[in-house]
Amino acid sequence: MQNSYNGIPVPANGARITCERGRFFVPDNPIIPYIEGDGTGRDIWKASRRVFDAAVGAAYGDRRGIVWYEVLAGEKSFRQMNDWLPQDTIDAIKEFRVAIKGPLTTPVGGGIRSLNVALRQVLDLYICQRPVRWYKGVPTPVKYPEKLNVVIFRENTEDVYAGLEWEKGTAAAGRLIEFINHQMLRNTNKRVVEDSGVGIKPISARATKRLVRAAIRYALENNRRSVTIMHKGNIQKFTEGAFRNWGYEVARDEFRQQIVTERESWILEHHDRDASLVPEQIAALIEPSLELASPEFREQTRCEVRDVLASIAASHGRGAWKQKLMINDRIADSIFQQIILRPAEYDVIACPNLNGDYISDACAAQVGGLGMAPGGNLGDEYAVFEATHGTAPKYADKDVINPGSVILSGVMMLDFLGWKEAARLIENALEETIQQKKVTYDLERLMEGATKVRTSEFANCLIQNMESKVESSMAALSRG
Repeated sequence: MQNSYNGIPVPANGARITCERGRFFVPDNPIIPYIEGDGTGRDIWKASRRVFDAAVGAAYGDRRGIVWYEVLAGEKSFRQMNDWLPQDTIDAIKEFRVAIKGPLTTPVGGGIRSLNVALRQVLDLYICQRPVRWYKGVPTPVKYPEKLNVVIFRENTEDVYAGLEWEKGTAAAGRLIEFINHQMLRNTNKRVVEDSGVGIKPISARATKRLVRAAIRYALENNRRSVTIMHKGNIQKFTEGAFRNWGYEVARDEFRQQIVTERESWILEHHDRDASLVPEQIAALIEPSLELASPEFREQTRCEVRDVLASIAASHGRGAWKQKLMINDRIADSIFQQIILRPAEYDVIACPNLNGDYISDACAAQVGGLGMAPGGNLGDEYAVFEATHGTAPKYADKDVINPGSVILSGVMMLDFLGWKEAARLIENALEETIQQKKVTYDLERLMEGATKVRTSEFANCLIQNMESKVESSMAALSRG
């Protein structure tokens, strides 16, 4: 271990988190690197850190404590190091395994397109995990926000975020367009217009399967009901359509006894109702108008029914499938209306990168906006938790911004560390503070009778509510 990174000494009173075969081992005094963030990040980080320390102290006393260690990225790093994302910062996160960050600006004028994307790619943080739920009292634009409680698993390294694109009119774009038109599209009626900017959208079996695998494991470990594969495979058949197919493959191949697919459940339900039905009859029930389909499709559906009954009727039949984790899929555009009209139907969503970017923000809007939306970037060896909103530079250093996103990302981090008592203290205090209507301006303007507080004052309210909760619990124990 280095003695310093970016010229900042490593704290002597902390210990490293270690990782073996994907399992993290957390000491009682872990060194946690943090990036305070740009713009409003400075205010919200200061407030959030106080909340984290108060929660850990209230939950564990002197037995546990986070040893914070600042690492540099973004504007502060550029001013001090002339580098938006120094190698030392990456090395420090690799050394200490788990980090947390505020919002970072996107550098202007080329170079790194996005510091957030760069961190995800260089550390192979292939999961962007976004839990979205409503906290009682938060104003929202929907009538029943409590019905939405979803965890989104967004693939974090591929899709259009791979950065494989070329500008219109460049030599590289010209060569690629010429190759596509004259080689790949030869003897077809398709062509790329010459004055196009062009990009490549890679989606691989490896990245898809590890993302869906993680989503299924999470769902099983947390008693979730379903995992929905979100895709646009009806149009993008060999990228997002493949994402769907590979997702089902990993579900069946690796979790066969614990899962049932939606189509399998239809087959099993009809078989449970009437065991005398033959595969051809069940095929007609699960595919309306099957008689109008091509002979190939009819036979394919009948084979599907026969295979399901032969392979899992004994283990999943007679209603056993109802206790299994449901794996289904939905077209991306349909989810955007269904998540509003029927939010309770969605539990865990696994999706490619761009879809995940869209749907996570759309879901956040239903529960109060990005100010209440946490996020975590997870890999097999490292984890970086982060605010999900931007830097809002016009509000920087004014002590007015809602720190909820970073605070709730810290809750995710505490859960990841296994410090669940501290995590629940923060969540409960946050909800209690909001119900007391002591909120920052973004929520105050939407709540009748609310008291507007500053960023730092909001943190004070959370800390006071946590301390009151612990004191009440201690008093109840002494009486009992």
